[in-house]
Amino acid sequence: MPTPSAKMRTYHRNLGYFLAGIMAVYAISGITLIFRDADTFKKTYHYQKTVDKGLSKASLGEVLKVRRLKVTKQEGDIMFFKEGTYNVKTGAADYTVKKVPLVLDKLQHLHKAKSADPLFFLNIFFGLALLFLVVSSFWMYTPSSSTFKKGMIFTGAGIVLTLILLFI
Repeated sequence: MPTPSAKMRTYHRNLGYFLAGIMAVYAISGITLIFRDADTFKKTYHYQKTVDKGLSKASLGEVLKVRRLKVTKQEGDIMFFKEGTYNVKTGAADYTVKKVPLVLDKLQHLHKAKSADPLFFLNIFFGLALLFLVVSSFWMYTPSSSTFKKGMIFTGAGIVLTLILLFI
């Protein structure tokens, strides 16, 4: 009959292997999200299209799907904004948008899913599974073993490093 610590090692190992793929996805999307305020992974897309005529400054960004669109000036029928122009009379819009490629966008969306997204259950499962991996690691070895004692030192160092990084 396996010991409780041997059983925990088996559960821990199997769950770790099961989560390996999703952990890789979260790692990649998390790293790329660090650069979301820069253009590191973004591609530039140029659009020329006709939208409704006479749009207000407030509704223009929503229609063009440009976040935080701010009209900088208006000369005659032409509205100017950082990304391009819009002709109020004809509805002609000429603008550029920087976006991450579709696959990376999907990965990032998974990473930062909200409760309204259908994938939020996956995030909850993943978070709980990671929490299990953390907690189960303390039951893998007996507290008197040198491996456990060394693990506690590494745990303490990880907590201290996290606190230092949070408060500097």
